[in-house]
Amino acid sequence: MWGDIAIAFLLAFIVAFMATPYTMKIAKKVGAVDVPKDQRRMHKRAIPKLGGPAVILGFLVSVIYLLIVMSMEHTINLFDQDEYGKKLLGMLLGIIIISITCIIDDIKSIKPLTKLTGQVLAAIVAVAFGIRIDEIQLSFLTPEWQEAFSILVTILWIVGVTNAINLIDGLDGLSSGISVISAISLLIIFVLNGSPMIAIVLITALAGALVGFLPFNFAPARTFIGDTGSNFLGFSLSIISILGVAKTYTAAVIVLPLIALGLPIFDTIWAIIRRLIKGKSIKAIFKADKGHLHHRIVAKGFSQKQAVLILYGIGATFGIFAVILLDSGIWKALSFLLMVIVALGLGYKNFQTEKGEKHQQYECLECKYIYNPKFGNEKAGIKPGTEFDDLPDDWVCPVCGEGKEMFQIHQ
Repeated sequence: MWGDIAIAFLLAFIVAFMATPYTMKIAKKVGAVDVPKDQRRMHKRAIPKLGGPAVILGFLVSVIYLLIVMSMEHTINLFDQDEYGKKLLGMLLGIIIISITCIIDDIKSIKPLTKLTGQVLAAIVAVAFGIRIDEIQLSFLTPEWQEAFSILVTILWIVGVTNAINLIDGLDGLSSGISVISAISLLIIFVLNGSPMIAIVLITALAGALVGFLPFNFAPARTFIGDTGSNFLGFSLSIISILGVAKTYTAAVIVLPLIALGLPIFDTIWAIIRRLIKGKSIKAIFKADKGHLHHRIVAKGFSQKQAVLILYGIGATFGIFAVILLDSGIWKALSFLLMVIVALGLGYKNFQTEKGEKHQQYECLECKYIYNPKFGNEKAGIKPGTEFDDLPDDWVCPVCGEGKEMFQIHQ
């Protein structure tokens, strides 16, 4: 098993890492470039946003290779009573639908409702090929209504997780990093739970492809994963989580993946509630805003990189909580969560104190010049003690001439 896990990870990593530079070139040629044209965007320059196909390619090459090899070795059977071959075909068709829809969105932009239609269609195809959350049995439902309930829950789960990962994609390396953490958490859960080998291979390949992409996506990003990538991640995580916990006890079918994917799911639920209250209509749900968790953390004075690392920590906490819950029970999991909350509270207090005691330095993303408020910039008439936020709007970097928008908090 561990040899297959190593192959799944490394092959996906290598393919995604080697393919990403090519997707950057293709993105510039076809116009799949994210231009910072509004206040919601945290970057200040045009960046290619077609990294998703590189991740998809790494994932598919790794999975297809291992399926062929393992079938030849008779370590897996795709055509037994579990019908994993049929389910994987449904997953592949869903990925194709998601990819076509979102590549068009990355290049030309489409309406949110059109993209949602593609997501629902991909989910319906997956369900039609046998991917179901059918372990949740309600005694008061007839068999026909039970099947309908299973189909509905599965579609809602797939579409919900797909959108959750898509909506959290707001900072350099955020959605891809959170997905890596969720994938590793699910991998541990699958191994502990004795889940089917096919689910272990899928989740490992997904993690490997993301790790291969992250060097190009972490702050300051050279490319974005785009809607194609974020939708693929959410769609794949939702389906793999179903395949991985399908044979466990009933509560874990939803609870464990729900916790492992807790950060993006919570952020999405809060976004829906916030937009409904603010807009007072269903249409308001589809209107982007600057109220996501990552926006709020940056607004508190953290840099993009700090905000991403904080959210990585929160995502890891959710994942570890799910693992402890499965392996050791609810009380140990809750005590772990309490300790993390206390540590975060003390850490935030110290950050606020430290922030108030010393001047914050800013670094130019272009030439790495560091503006230190202690010294100012006397050649430009900036006196020592002038905070970065107090600099004139037309102030430029004394080394490369870039404006204030190209600066971020120096770590």
